[in-house]
Amino acid sequence: MRAIVVPKLGGPDVLTLREVPDPKPADDQVVVKLKYAGVSFGDVYQREGTYRAGKALGPNEALPIGGEGVGTVSAVGGAVKDLAVGDTVIFAENLGSYAEYVAVPAWRAIKVPSGLSPRDAIGAYAQGLTAHYLAHDSGKLRAGMSCLVHASAGGVGHILVQLAKKAGASVIATVGTKDKAKFASSLGADKVVLYRETPFLQEVKNFGDGKGVHVAYDSIGKSTIDDSIKSVRMHGLCVLYGNASGLVDAVAPMDLAAAGSIFFQRPRLAHHVKTREEISRRANDLFAGVKDGWLKAAVSKVLPLAEANEAHRLLETRTTMGKLLLEVS
Repeated sequence: MRAIVVPKLGGPDVLTLREVPDPKPADDQVVVKLKYAGVSFGDVYQREGTYRAGKALGPNEALPIGGEGVGTVSAVGGAVKDLAVGDTVIFAENLGSYAEYVAVPAWRAIKVPSGLSPRDAIGAYAQGLTAHYLAHDSGKLRAGMSCLVHASAGGVGHILVQLAKKAGASVIATVGTKDKAKFASSLGADKVVLYRETPFLQEVKNFGDGKGVHVAYDSIGKSTIDDSIKSVRMHGLCVLYGNASGLVDAVAPMDLAAAGSIFFQRPRLAHHVKTREEISRRANDLFAGVKDGWLKAAVSKVLPLAEANEAHRLLETRTTMGKLLLEVS
């Protein structure tokens, strides 16, 4: 089968299309014939080696890449009872989705509801799972609260804006272009800041009651984290969940004290999808939102598998809005 692999760590050009052996399912796995693979910054971190703590690849080592996909079950392990060949399923947090086939633990593979296309399902799914725990577990958003959402036109951000509004919170969103500003406004953001033109911190301080937001969601990292912390009101929360501008190496505890005795969190999706029940709960909320029409999962661009490097370039230059996909079959 065809698969994209990472033979050495580096930029988008290291992504290489190769012929590799077809996977076989273990007893507790299914093999999925991919229709689409989602592209996310998590894939960029895999490619660059961020998740390997700088450890180099061996001379004959090539990493699979891609953590999310949707497709059709083509083979089933002997111990799997609730999935069958032909089922349309979706998954996340399983390495190797930039490929024609991938073996997935059955507990991670969720059936796509009838009436929902594979494209719409994956548009809402993996980055939607992140947005879901950010809104409901980390921030515990509810009516009367306010939040700052950086990169609000991106894959996670555009869903997080909508989940925050659904929970009754007010949203101040940051974006890089006027087109993205219109997009964020269309999703319900109460105020949109063009961060390249206007420093967002002062805009946050002028937002609402002027005390800062209850929760700041920062996926940008190095270039924004200091002012994100300062954007939070007393006893509020700053959530760093990405590092698009570079890793945040340290946060000084006294900075949290000076900002108003605020809380700080650095979560990961893997710790919020630990069981099938937890995955299903989040997925059901997202899919219901799409089917009911209040959740808009935007797919900005679909590229063929062989153009994975171009997909990474587009993502890293922050030129996309919503979800970026690779079409596999």
